[in-house]
Amino acid sequence: MEHVLIEPNPPRPERADAARNRMRILEAAARLFAERDPNQVTMDEIARAAGVGRGTLYRRYPDRAAIAAALLDEHERAIQEELLRGAPPLGPGAPPADRLAAFYGAMVKLLEQHAHLVLGTEVGRSRFVTGAYGFWRIHVRTLLVAAQVPDPDRLLDILLAPISPDVYLQQRVNLNYSPERITGALSYLARQITAAPTVEPEP
Repeated sequence: MEHVLIEPNPPRPERADAARNRMRILEAAARLFAERDPNQVTMDEIARAAGVGRGTLYRRYPDRAAIAAALLDEHERAIQEELLRGAPPLGPGAPPADRLAAFYGAMVKLLEQHAHLVLGTEVGRSRFVTGAYGFWRIHVRTLLVAAQVPDPDRLLDILLAPISPDVYLQQRVNLNYSPERITGALSYLARQITAAPTVEPEP
């Protein structure tokens, strides 16, 4: 199954003052999200830090998650591009086990640098409705199908759970695991789940 980059609607021409406000909002939000738990940052704080009115902020970004998503977008798009057209094993041309392990490695790097932004976009159910999550889900499913894993759909959210930001921060901050240790565990998981499947009984 092929999948495509999730493209936004073509942007309208942006006025110079609107562009300045957007950059001020994103810079202020990035600073606040890096300083403490993004879920504790309020929209009012972001507006004050950016020096814009509440109306200006809400017209462009309806909530905190939308701001975090805008900040994170370019980083996630870079990974999506590599998955589609990059060199193996992250890109096409490698066995499913190697590609899934490489995907996990890329996501660990993303989380290591930007976990606070990912956390800001994934509050409650919002994790499961973001465009990026949908893309990761399709990608993992494609690899499981290629590896002939039985009933791959039941495994998708399970396999993406270890790279949720709260799980990653639990391992990195609370348990003090290194990125290399986390990547190694995820590579082991990737190779186990894509190993030669056994025939399972009908439920």
